[in-house]
Amino acid sequence: MQLLSFQLRRLAACICPYVMPMINPFSKSFKAIELEIFDFLSKIPFFQALSPNEMARFLPAIHRRKYQQGEVVFFRGDPSQALYLIEKGRVNLNIDIQENMEVIRVARTQEAFGENALLADTKRIYSAIVDSEEAELIVIPYFSIQEIFASHPKIQAKMMTALAAFYNRNNQVLFSSYRNSYGFFSLSQLYEDNQ
Repeated sequence: MQLLSFQLRRLAACICPYVMPMINPFSKSFKAIELEIFDFLSKIPFFQALSPNEMARFLPAIHRRKYQQGEVVFFRGDPSQALYLIEKGRVNLNIDIQENMEVIRVARTQEAFGENALLADTKRIYSAIVDSEEAELIVIPYFSIQEIFASHPKIQAKMMTALAAFYNRNNQVLFSSYRNSYGFFSLSQLYEDNQ
């Protein structure tokens, strides 16, 4: 959209060089640090469909936190209190199987974890433990996400679509893994009602 606007102003300048380009007095201009955050967010699937103005809704909620190797970000079963975005480092996402921790995924720079914080009233399904010497994370609290969703349903719809695509990819990987392991784990447990 900005490219089209720029091209139209350039065309107008060629046709009539004495006409001043129109400036929209209502358009928001962002600081360089905000643009850097938007650039980072746009690389994370949950934020890719959002415009800069939509991403700006998250700016007041964002805070940064440093973790050291071996530090627990959260445990499986904890309430989902925040979405985490990795600026630097690695975080192991683990599940506990018969008293052993098994890494199900390693989240790296420019990836998110704790994605179920996008959903209302959920608990963590895995533990998150810092694997690299240090990790720098952007933390977006659950309550801030829910406030944004309540007042901006288009943002919620875009992020829920991205979350559905994320879970669909995970299901595909799970089913592929099951087929490749010749059924050595019980796929029926995936859909059992745990009540």
